[in-house]
Amino acid sequence: MAAAWRREQPGAPTQSIEIVTPIWWLGKLFTDDRARALRAAGIDAATLDLLSVLRRGGPPYTLTTREIANRTLVTAGAVSQRVARAESQGFVERTAERRSPGQTGRTAVRVTLTAAGYELIEQSVAEVLNREARLVDGLSAAERETLA
Repeated sequence: MAAAWRREQPGAPTQSIEIVTPIWWLGKLFTDDRARALRAAGIDAATLDLLSVLRRGGPPYTLTTREIANRTLVTAGAVSQRVARAESQGFVERTAERRSPGQTGRTAVRVTLTAAGYELIEQSVAEVLNREARLVDGLSAAERETLA
């Protein structure tokens, strides 16, 4: 591919093609494989992200929406949509937390993983991680370390 571009557009900066293109292809393959695993587990990527961040937070599996946004690197609006969808499915509960007297700012919203959400994330993470472990089984310990 790089040689063809050098032939067709001499002087074009092709040095990245042999590195970036295979990584992009692998990313697509991994994304497609993860999507299949999630479909089989009955969860979508956004819900997995939300439930995972709550689960990784440890007991009592509660975070504010601001903490969720910071940890998932998505906007407050996206967090709100994810929480609303997961709440309607019974995976999380929302509670408003009033500020102490004298504190300024909005009311914080706390999101807590429900028993159903906990069960779903345990099954889903196990499925995804086991599947992804099989994808790297052929790599040696040194290759895994280099890639990590």
